[in-house]
Amino acid sequence: MNDSAYHNWRRLVIETLKGKSFEALTSHSPDGLPIAPLYPAANVPHAPPMPERRAWRVVQRIDHPDPREASRLALEDLEGGASEMVLVLSGSATGRGFGVEAGSVEALDTALSGVRLDLIRLRLETAPFDGRAVAQNILELAARRGHAGSDLSIDFGLDPVSDMARCGGLPLSWPELVERFAETARLIAERGVAGRSARVDARVVHEAGASEAQELAFMLATGVAYMRALESRGSTLDQARKVLGFLLVADVDEFMTIAKFRAFRQLWERVEEACGLVPEPIDLSAETAWRMMTRRDPYTNLLRGTLAAFSAGVAGADGIGVLPFTAALGLPDAFARRAARNLQHVLIEEAHLWRVVDPASGSGALESLTKALSRKGWELFQEIEGEGGIVESLAGGKLQARIASVCGTRQKEIAHRRAPITGVSEFALLSEMPVAVLRPAPKNAAPVRSSIPLRREFERLEALRLAAPFEHLRDRSDAHLSRTGRRPRIFLANLGGTASFAPRRQFAKGLFEGGGLEVVENQEPSTVPVICDLFRSSGAQLACLCSSDESYASLGVEVARALKKAGATKLAVAGRPRELGEIFTGAAIDLYLFSGCDALAILNGVYDDLFPGKG
Repeated sequence: MNDSAYHNWRRLVIETLKGKSFEALTSHSPDGLPIAPLYPAANVPHAPPMPERRAWRVVQRIDHPDPREASRLALEDLEGGASEMVLVLSGSATGRGFGVEAGSVEALDTALSGVRLDLIRLRLETAPFDGRAVAQNILELAARRGHAGSDLSIDFGLDPVSDMARCGGLPLSWPELVERFAETARLIAERGVAGRSARVDARVVHEAGASEAQELAFMLATGVAYMRALESRGSTLDQARKVLGFLLVADVDEFMTIAKFRAFRQLWERVEEACGLVPEPIDLSAETAWRMMTRRDPYTNLLRGTLAAFSAGVAGADGIGVLPFTAALGLPDAFARRAARNLQHVLIEEAHLWRVVDPASGSGALESLTKALSRKGWELFQEIEGEGGIVESLAGGKLQARIASVCGTRQKEIAHRRAPITGVSEFALLSEMPVAVLRPAPKNAAPVRSSIPLRREFERLEALRLAAPFEHLRDRSDAHLSRTGRRPRIFLANLGGTASFAPRRQFAKGLFEGGGLEVVENQEPSTVPVICDLFRSSGAQLACLCSSDESYASLGVEVARALKKAGATKLAVAGRPRELGEIFTGAAIDLYLFSGCDALAILNGVYDDLFPGKG
């Protein structure tokens, strides 16, 4: 909007605030960047060089452990419209306990049986520090099939920085690892393969809980480390940059995802200029976020994946991989894989998102976020460089500590339901039906390990899913159901008229159901004896009073004492203790539930006290 429109809108907003300041509507990102409610139009800045605009590559994973079944699924994906395949090999961190068992050329040949390597783009994801051996096997397979290097487009995915971050150590000294890295890159270059031998991959920090600016800083520091490594072994900087492919994570926050992708292109242009190079387009791929995936209400992951893919597409990603909606539950079946492809086909063929170059350009909000992220990302990149570069920052645990701080704040927001997760901590459906997977995910996945013993060890970056703490509560509920034949129950004592109890009743119901507790209640206005009779018949041990402050003042203490006599082991009240404490003096209230309370701690406490069986 132009300045006049902006000021008119601002005036209208201020009028609705009834004395509150306009600035009170400003929120902040995990990096502390302000996000305003309104923005004026932005001047269009200089845009970094972009590849020729065409539909992005639809990326699909091959991760079934059986090479023959992997081949069948890959051919099905290609027939269904995938244009890039990710060969996820056994031991890879991104395999999440799965991955193709293809440690030989023959096994690779089986896994890629029927796949025309000269007609698709292939990306490799290997076990830590195993990239050289896999690259040699792939090149050998291509030679056996009669392919010249120039026929192939392969992202070999050499990424020792991510490997060391996930494993928490180095199997060799960094100079020795650099030598191996450079030798493998030279081997690939000598074969004339079109593609990238090294990958600058943000997934390792994103999965550990990093903020957007931390993700950008990690990418910059890793890319610079690889360019230095290759230059130190005889490559020119121009040759070194052509070796690098880039992969950013697309998350459910569409504005921040769009801004992050745009910011990275701008920042990498700045790196190339600092190296004395004329900036060139980079190959920037996207994958939807692992940490946003849920095991509960998994169909909601389709919406998350669509939002993330939309954002990456609008931001100009060259290839997008959407994690199947059942990925957190196990090995996806044909339906989940097809849904991951088809949501992209809708965005490409029906929404035509790819046809406009940088549609965010000129948007006040997105230009402002892009600029702020660029500034913060560069600042954090300089901090890493000041620590000796990405390798020394990881080895000293400094980057891990900063990520842990941001992640801890985010986890607190989730625990307090200030950052609700739909279908998990908010709007949970306890009666949801199970979904099909080819194989269930390992219950206790082993940490990612290097096949080579580590010489130098430090804190690893662990992958997490944000929904996991609430999902653990649901697991405890399932275990109780299995043991007793019914779920743990909570009785909501709704006092007064519907208009009085409805708001707090809805809040309390959502909180308890997010923890896997089945809600029993009086849904209509009821007398105290009726409420107590319903409580006794419910079989619940915990009761929660829900109503307005006025109803609490007239009925609260009477109902609380009656419920205690009726057998309530614990009593909760929906409301703030500082507002209701005097009303319930002497009523032996155990818990107060209110917006911003630590729901996760409360629910875990309920299980520990009332349902302590194995979960």
